[in-house]
Amino acid sequence: MPQPQNVIIIVADSLRFDSVYAGNNILLPYLAANGLQYTQARSGGCWTLPATASLFTGLMPHQHGATSQTRKIYDNVPTLAEQMTLLGYDSRQVTANVATTDIFGLHRGFAEVHRIWKMVPAKFNLFQKILGIVGKPRLRHMLLSKDLLSMKMSEDLEATKSWLQFTHLDTFNQARKIIAQNEASNKKSFLFINLMESHFPYHVAPSFQLAAPGFFNKFREAAGLFHLVNQTFYKTGQLQIKDNMLQHFKHRQRTSWELIAPAINQFAEEMHKDRNTMLIFCADHGENFGEQNWLYHFSNVTEAGNHVPLFILNPYQNHAATIDTEVSTKDLYHTILATCGGNNPGASLCTEPQASIPVMQSYWYNNHGKTLPQYRFNQICYVNSGNRYLYREGNWYTAPASRFTETETDFMPVPQNANPLYDCIDNVSLRNQMLQIFSDFLAFSQKIGTGK
Repeated sequence: MPQPQNVIIIVADSLRFDSVYAGNNILLPYLAANGLQYTQARSGGCWTLPATASLFTGLMPHQHGATSQTRKIYDNVPTLAEQMTLLGYDSRQVTANVATTDIFGLHRGFAEVHRIWKMVPAKFNLFQKILGIVGKPRLRHMLLSKDLLSMKMSEDLEATKSWLQFTHLDTFNQARKIIAQNEASNKKSFLFINLMESHFPYHVAPSFQLAAPGFFNKFREAAGLFHLVNQTFYKTGQLQIKDNMLQHFKHRQRTSWELIAPAINQFAEEMHKDRNTMLIFCADHGENFGEQNWLYHFSNVTEAGNHVPLFILNPYQNHAATIDTEVSTKDLYHTILATCGGNNPGASLCTEPQASIPVMQSYWYNNHGKTLPQYRFNQICYVNSGNRYLYREGNWYTAPASRFTETETDFMPVPQNANPLYDCIDNVSLRNQMLQIFSDFLAFSQKIGTGK
């Protein structure tokens, strides 16, 4: 099989699985009719850095090293962009998220990272910009720092555009230019795209708007968004956002999906129909709106935070298939390399999804030195045969895996002295792999500690 001319990954940041599947129409008719649709995909990490690093390396966070504590892929780990460049592809990013750039080393291997916030004019007013700044801890800190006084502005300040306005159409137009230029020069393209509309604050309009009716409810909405993004529950032990407002935020993300899905579908059809293009659409991770008593997207292994939509369209594919096998998005790395003829020691989700091991893990988040002890833990969870098995602070728990838009079930302790790695995995090879993963996770977790 010849190499694909184009390999395109589209990531909708923080997009929950049930935000896509909440209605009778997932709003991606071309992808649904011409691709592989995975109903049980889990992310490689619970926020952009570990999740994207897993996608770029085919490794779990404890293997590639990029977590909420360590913040960088190990230098000796090859990235997908580096591998694709060796295979003759022009590797580029078009991103709306500063976290996928050089700030955490996720630029490695890309010939160029096109930061969309540098390429578009601001479409919001001064008040909206102030809200964006106040809502982001790094920017609030910068306002009081000497960097601002000396005009050494953080790139985060410019990147606020992605938080406060639509940039997905600009992103797709830039992607079209790259593909067209490379095809005109007979170059192959590897293109990674990150969209931020489904990320906090969950765009419900072309520029930031509060969506609750009435002044009082808008005030509650603004206060709730502040608590959500600043994760004040780490410091107070309370979510501080009422259930009805959490449901409102969940609806905001669904609305953002309804607004951007048609453009994703159109771009996918343009790039893929009757073309030698491999196109992948997925979320890097999900989002928590109170599930398991959790908020936002750090330090969790919940279904809300890790069960993600995934579509793979192979070159010239014009038929659909639904795959209910439990898989990990980290294996997109191996899937792409297998399709492009690269060195691929891992599982391809197209040809052997059953070999993928959906393991989720998270590491404690240091909220400016004020994270309460009860939130300082590292954890690992794997999904097997419709069940989730969680290990946290020396104890095992279990819960059913979610199917489509089912309400997430809370974890319950397993019987004392039981070990799901031995008791619940019949396949000897899988059991041995999980035992090794678990052992390596424990060693890594002990190395970085919990700050207690």
